Amino acid sequence: MTSRLFALIGGLALGGLAAASQAQSVRPSAPPGQDLRTPWGDPDLQGTWSGETLTPLQRPARFKSKAVLTPEEAAKVAAEVLARPGRENRSSRGTEQDVAGAYNQIFVQRGTELSDGRTSLIIDPSDGRIPPLTPEARKRVDAVTDHLQALLQGTSGGRPGPPSPRHAAPPPVYNVERMNRADGPEDRSLAERCLAGLLPNLGAVYRIVQSPGQVGIYHDSGQGQGFVRVVPVTASKHAPSSVRFWNGDARGRWEGDTLVVDITNFRHTREFQGSRENLHLIERFRRVSEDRLEYTVTADDPTTWTRPWTFMVPWKKQPDKADQVYESTCHEGNYGMVGMLANTRAGERLFKQGKGKDPRTMDIATGGDTGGGIERESIDR
Repeated sequence: MTSRLFALIGGLALGGLAAASQAQSVRPSAPPGQDLRTPWGDPDLQGTWSGETLTPLQRPARFKSKAVLTPEEAAKVAAEVLARPGRENRSSRGTEQDVAGAYNQIFVQRGTELSDGRTSLIIDPSDGRIPPLTPEARKRVDAVTDHLQALLQGTSGGRPGPPSPRHAAPPPVYNVERMNRADGPEDRSLAERCLAGLLPNLGAVYRIVQSPGQVGIYHDSGQGQGFVRVVPVTASKHAPSSVRFWNGDARGRWEGDTLVVDITNFRHTREFQGSRENLHLIERFRRVSEDRLEYTVTADDPTTWTRPWTFMVPWKKQPDKADQVYESTCHEGNYGMVGMLANTRAGERLFKQGKGKDPRTMDIATGGDTGGGIERESIDR
């Protein structure tokens, strides 16, 4: 971990974590197959771990009855996925999507193989799919989809016709998506606002540091979307439900050699697969060998899904050397947001003068997603 990250963690009252990391670096490694323990006796989860994988969260339809591929099948699928251009799809040269796609592709993180040959990260239900939405959640999702599509009317990315009256209407719920509007930052996606570092956080690199009674986890994720977590491993209760946190209120406990983290009290301004403030996560961290840690998460929200569901991602140990992860600096260099808002205001002024296009008819929503986004770069194709 870099000195800058230690400074950041120290600023969050985690001085004990740095001392624990130093203790880890000087103690001898345990032989393979022997329990790995911290100097104070807890299971040792420390180090830098990679959770990058080509396995999608949900099982694709073409693998409906096949949870695990043979090594030959898995290698063939991985080669197929890695051969795709992703957002670096230059078939529409000169368009807004072409430019935005070429820019964003460099920041896309993805693995090079399927996790254990599996066709989905979801292990429960057995079909490898997220359970159906409740009627309440379906109405909420449909309302958001309808609003976003209405904003695309009259653009190159939607149906022909004049800008929709919905262009001036507020979204039905707090917006977290990329809208075809830039009246202010809240019209843009969480990623564009440097707020996409959310739990559960998949496909990232993680740095775990422990001290007695707490665990610190840094998530090195995406285009500057990383974040630091501090998990108290105590018998303390959750904060009152009136107190809400961006990534929830976490409480940890040890169950044998597994760290179990219970997380509640999320804010309504973030979303995971349709769930917002009622999301309840149970994370499990279990180190099964020197170089493998299994990260298992159960997600529950009775107002969103018809039943709880669970996924597991194997994390691979990375070399124990300096400069493996860095703290994120997204806001400090987020000139894209400033440029997008300023460009839209300039376009509006020119249009009033009878020059150029009406900005409302321009596509600033798809952001270069030419069919090669994260979901379609998985084996679901």
